[in-house]
Amino acid sequence: MQPMSKVYQDKAPTNDAKSSVLTSSLEENEAVFKNLFHSCSDVVFRSFQIGGQKNALLFYIDGLIDEKQLDESLLKPLMLSSSPEQLDAGQDLLTFLQNQFISVSQVKRASNISSIVLDVLKSSIVILIADQTEGLILNVPGGKTRSVEQTSSETTIRGPRDSFTESIRTNTSLIRRRIRSARLKIETLTVGELTQTDVAIAYIEDIANEAVIQEVRSRIRNIKIDGVLESGYIEQFIEERSFSPFPQYLVTERPDYVVSALLEGRVAILTDGSPFIISGPMTFWGFLQAGEDYYDRVLFANLIRFIRLVLTMVALFLPSIYVALTTFHQQMIPTKLLLSVSAAREGVPFPALVEALLMESTFEGLREAGVRLPKQVGQAVSIVGGLVVGQAAVQAGIVSAPMVIVVSLTGIASFAIPRYNFSFAFRILRFPMILLAGMFGLYGITAGFLCLLIHLSGLKSLGVPYLFPTAPVNFQGLKDSIFRAPLWTMHFRPQLDGKRSTRIPKGQEP
Repeated sequence: MQPMSKVYQDKAPTNDAKSSVLTSSLEENEAVFKNLFHSCSDVVFRSFQIGGQKNALLFYIDGLIDEKQLDESLLKPLMLSSSPEQLDAGQDLLTFLQNQFISVSQVKRASNISSIVLDVLKSSIVILIADQTEGLILNVPGGKTRSVEQTSSETTIRGPRDSFTESIRTNTSLIRRRIRSARLKIETLTVGELTQTDVAIAYIEDIANEAVIQEVRSRIRNIKIDGVLESGYIEQFIEERSFSPFPQYLVTERPDYVVSALLEGRVAILTDGSPFIISGPMTFWGFLQAGEDYYDRVLFANLIRFIRLVLTMVALFLPSIYVALTTFHQQMIPTKLLLSVSAAREGVPFPALVEALLMESTFEGLREAGVRLPKQVGQAVSIVGGLVVGQAAVQAGIVSAPMVIVVSLTGIASFAIPRYNFSFAFRILRFPMILLAGMFGLYGITAGFLCLLIHLSGLKSLGVPYLFPTAPVNFQGLKDSIFRAPLWTMHFRPQLDGKRSTRIPKGQEP
């Protein structure tokens, strides 16, 4: 991984407030904050009196706080308070208000203007009182957010239906609901000079490898950027091999996938504003697994895993094998099938290599168009477009019917890969494989496959070999790799760090 610069420190929008603190003059403090938030029409300043005696000022960002709680738990108790002897208590006034009048769970004091501005930008309310050199910071988040819904990108037949949202606290609560243990740790860092985005690191103490936790923590702290809009920013900064077609981290919207990863000793990274959670270290076989593999009975789960593995190989090699056989190795095709393919290719103006590249490019274009179009018409356009284009191309003699069948089977096989970012690798590698097959036949495919194995053997995710547990071989890990053993036989967690950790005690056989 390339060395990265030091993380930006928390600071206010302007350098003038970086080291200044509040004064005892309410008018001066109000002027400072109004100057900092000038031309910010969404920042609300509200002057009032506490018990009709003490002048005070509160300010917040409209749309980021719960205004109903502001009225009921803050303004009403303070303005209707009637304890003049306590309101003149000097420096104890803030403590008195916290204990007697402010019914908000999260309250703290602050005197640094830079820190106060940052809290306001993170959905807090600030109360400044005359003759006080400290202000009260109240965390009252609110505003419109998306509710917990079923994910559309990772559908499941059997399993939980909830998914992560754009709120980092909602996401941490979804994890907490499943792991009711104080050993679940969630550390929050801030990344982005302008966005000041909260990034949380979740792990289970004594299960996750401390070296992996420290490495993730260090990589995130070393990110230097003006803004983070999505978890993809974080993923690109912390991955080890940026130009590898294979992803090194799991990206998911499903809480059960993240919890499963945490229970296996992995680390999860949550980004405020993104429903996609990053988890690692990850292996090649982990990307081919789905949640239903553990919710269904072992025989059915293994059958699905085998079908999924076969379809993955089909998605990568089928077009290149067809090109190699029809171009260089016709003797390997059965006679009747060869005659049928030859008859279908009669009159086609392009060689098999150009034909395959043309059809694969068209299919990828239709798939991308279906994604970008509105949901109501996107699926119909991609399906109908594929049928119309394929049929018209065959009738016009531009491509052969067998090639349309091969490309269609390849596209269907690629949809069987459960991880969307993992399927990208095979969509990319399919084209160089076709080129190698068109130039060197099966020898080119073999050379390409060997290069792919060499690359995968040297790839790591947070220090864990990408082909673990098959390379290096780990017999305990093989119980949940290509095939899955019954749950009651998987006594130990995957030994990602070489440490054996008990998951299921022995003697659980039915």
